[in-house]
Amino acid sequence: MPSLSTHVLDLHHGIPAQNVKIELFYQQENEPKELITTVITNSDGRCDEQMVTNENWRQGTYELVFHVSDYYKAKNVCLPTPNFLTTVPVRFNMTESPSHYHVPLLVTPWGYQVYRGS
Repeated sequence: MPSLSTHVLDLHHGIPAQNVKIELFYQQENEPKELITTVITNSDGRCDEQMVTNENWRQGTYELVFHVSDYYKAKNVCLPTPNFLTTVPVRFNMTESPSHYHVPLLVTPWGYQVYRGS
């Protein structure tokens, strides 16, 4: 079973993004998304909990949804109304190989970058 990790970095403040809500969904073709888990980032911008376990692992399409608007509101960042970014969805496929997937998010209130890390 592969493992999944993420790391959220707040480029606006130059710090790890603590207390970002992240939802993980599984998506079968032509089916509604299924919520697998919800986690909150720690002081290092990472998740303490395992997002993928033996019980919920399936090969296929997953989606991480990062709730960045709530994070920046809590940091008292002056945001436009409506916010430019509310959530950042990242859809990707997971197979048995490689055994680890790392999906970092670098984010500001106005843009983001995501990549497949190691």
